[in-house]
Amino acid sequence: MAHRPEVTGKKVTSTGMVTGTDLDAYSIETFCVRHSISVPQYYKMRKLGLTPVEFRVGTRVLISKESAAAWRREREEAARELLSPT
Repeated sequence: MAHRPEVTGKKVTSTGMVTGTDLDAYSIETFCVRHSISVPQYYKMRKLGLTPVEFRVGTRVLISKESAAAWRREREEAARELLSPT
């Protein structure tokens, strides 16, 4: 069975975790990569309450793909409100 990324088409992070588009939940690192933000920026946004809903499995913090989609919609709406004339 082939598990090499060049065969499977999935990316492997520096920690050896497989990332792909078919994941149902993302680690914070994977979420940041998929949304083109840095991990330190994520934690700054978390302090402001601007990150998606997280859940824990053991010691891991994960973000469901549904939560990520809701977060994108919220960020888009906030951007629209800033840009729309009053």
